[in-house]
Amino acid sequence: MTSVVEIVEHAPAVSVALPDPVGRALTVAGVLEAAPDPYAPGRWSLRAGSKVGSVAVGVPGADETFIVRIVPKTPIARLFFLVGYSLDPKGPWRDGEVEVAEHRDLLPALAHAVERQVDQALRRGLLQGYRATEESALVVRGRIREAEQIRRRFGATLPVEVTYDEFTTDIAENRLLRAAVDRLLRLPGVPRDVRRRLLHQRARLADVAVVVRGQPLPEWWPTRLNARYHTALSLARVVLDNASAEHASGGLRIDGFLFDMNKLFEDFVTVALRETLSGSGRSARLQDAHHLDEAAAVRMRPDFVLYGADGAPVAVVDAKYKTEKRGGFPETDLYQMLAYCTALGLREGHLVYAKGNASHAAHRVRHAGILIRQHALDLDQQPAGLLADIAAVARQMVPDLRV
Repeated sequence: MTSVVEIVEHAPAVSVALPDPVGRALTVAGVLEAAPDPYAPGRWSLRAGSKVGSVAVGVPGADETFIVRIVPKTPIARLFFLVGYSLDPKGPWRDGEVEVAEHRDLLPALAHAVERQVDQALRRGLLQGYRATEESALVVRGRIREAEQIRRRFGATLPVEVTYDEFTTDIAENRLLRAAVDRLLRLPGVPRDVRRRLLHQRARLADVAVVVRGQPLPEWWPTRLNARYHTALSLARVVLDNASAEHASGGLRIDGFLFDMNKLFEDFVTVALRETLSGSGRSARLQDAHHLDEAAAVRMRPDFVLYGADGAPVAVVDAKYKTEKRGGFPETDLYQMLAYCTALGLREGHLVYAKGNASHAAHRVRHAGILIRQHALDLDQQPAGLLADIAAVARQMVPDLRV
């Protein structure tokens, strides 16, 4: 039996009937905020934070699975634009080539998009390339690994320890595609028709080695030869990098897919600002390390720091996935930005929020002369509008910028 619980990110808590082990598992895994309902035994109060997606919790011995869906407030198509632009600002994502069909939930839309892109990548057959192979052989192929031969064979002539480059389909690009397809096939909530097509893609990749869970993902580099794979590989990394926690405490297992909207929004804002300012003669660094104190004991990592031609900081930005509340944005954000500006020697700092009630605000700090500007991006608007708002922020950072 399967029970489905659906909640909205950052919405008020809801009371749901859940077995205590499931509620505790959701808490331990960090999926959402969960606590026993003090007024109703057998029910749990659930509140979603910034993580969106779906997870399944299986109850051993009870033949029962609970699926928790956390619905993003941002439209699915817009969310995919944010993801795609962060990964590849000049790729097809911004032009709507990665379509999600009629799906309105995150996981079905993602599974559909991955399957379509994998199918498109493999239409001309699997990509082949050279892979370094080391093995014991009865004939010499490639080069003999002399040190290994002496260490392992003690002077024996056969077998021979050799290394050679093999032209094969079992390369990093295909391994990543297979790993993403395998991952999606294990997730709850993938529609039946999409699952059937994913099984077809896995059959096409049957000769590719399986990536073992817990092992580092294979590395690949974009080239002209693997250009038809680029979008599919970007989507594959989204699937593999956003797997939810898996935990088996007490015989329970959590498996699913979750986006952290905090990280997604931060990535989009910083990458979009870097792209907008790329032709300004200045350089941008993301998550650059600085120190608040002269002893370098207190470390800071602003989301985005812009440097002039002389290497000195000229602007600082921090992205916050928060909506403005009736009392305004959190004061702690202002204190944090004040610290950044003071340590970097800047007279102005910028806080970028997601969809505030006010379009812009500015605060000049008493006795310091530091101006802190607050900007709000409406994520419901079309991509062109979002990028125009980013350009407006960039122009306030660099008044002579022409975009």
